[in-house]
Amino acid sequence: MARVELKNISKIYPGAKNTAPAVQDFNLTIEDHQFVALIGPSGCGKSTMLRMIAGLESVTTGEIYIDDILVNDLTPKERNLSMVFQNYALYPSLTNFENIAFSLRVGRELKYIIDEKVRRTAKVLEIDHLLDRYPRQVSGGQRQRVALGRAIVRDPRVFLMDEPLSNLDAKMRVQMRVEIIRLHKQLETTTVYVTHDQIEAMTMADVIVIMNKGRIQQVGTPEEVYAYPANTFVGGFIGNPPMNFIHGNIIWENGAHMFSNSVMGLQIPPAKAESLGLYDDNRLFPVIGGIRPEQLTILPGDHTDQEHEGACCRGKVDVVELVGADRHVHVNFGRAGNVVVRVDAERRYQEGDMVTVRFNMDKLLFFHPNTGERIR
Repeated sequence: MARVELKNISKIYPGAKNTAPAVQDFNLTIEDHQFVALIGPSGCGKSTMLRMIAGLESVTTGEIYIDDILVNDLTPKERNLSMVFQNYALYPSLTNFENIAFSLRVGRELKYIIDEKVRRTAKVLEIDHLLDRYPRQVSGGQRQRVALGRAIVRDPRVFLMDEPLSNLDAKMRVQMRVEIIRLHKQLETTTVYVTHDQIEAMTMADVIVIMNKGRIQQVGTPEEVYAYPANTFVGGFIGNPPMNFIHGNIIWENGAHMFSNSVMGLQIPPAKAESLGLYDDNRLFPVIGGIRPEQLTILPGDHTDQEHEGACCRGKVDVVELVGADRHVHVNFGRAGNVVVRVDAERRYQEGDMVTVRFNMDKLLFFHPNTGERIR
């Protein structure tokens, strides 16, 4: 097992028309046994970072340490890592047994040791009955298990996985997610997993690293990055539907702090105002308010909640989406913009309905309108 340290990593491709680094100022420590997911939009540099850890790409600047050993100049073989690719990368002319055993044979392991390791690994992955078949004779999910077996059989210090489930259908992705989680708990191998699928990252990883344009935006547990995004990019990237954003101002009015714009005036709870360091004065603070769809409630009929009167706003239903057990109700507040409210599927709304939306003001976050950073 291994601890991986990435210090001030940058990657610039020589001769590239776009001179912006593919990865820049990347600093991260991956502890022994951790499952870390690198996630971000296409082109954000996550796969490039993974390939630099593997030794398949050179580092322009910075240092990579594995168990306190600088590995920048070591070959992929010398780093003792295993990588699972998106396209399986299996040899079609070899049986599944031979594919799993390939690296052991290259390393000149004894025949009986190869046989023992391959069969033990195949049993863990529940593909021991498929070892005599060729990759073309098994399903996509089974091919991915063979690829995992080839990585596991070497007893590597670190697993590197580059979007290994993206070629599978939705049902098979769910099954393989469970398999990989089970495998990680069983083997306790340090794992770095690249994906663009936030569900994979949120359900599988101990720590999520969110990237954009080559830079780290936030590092945290799935719970942390969902509940307390570091900036509007993270809030808008993590979550389905993503976080709602509304432009407005924080003002002091009638003895209370309010989040206000041309349409709404929402009262900020005193404890929250104190935590934000707000003063009882007439200063105006431009902000972006952010709130998750499940932290909004549509009140029944024309009901007005007296207890939460300062946390409600009227709007018109634009679109209603049925998503399994939920409905996503898009509510238009006019010049203040739109929000998406997650409600139970049994609750039915029609386009054009006027509704009252109540905000959970304790969960409303505020972001700087220029930098997008969360105001803490």
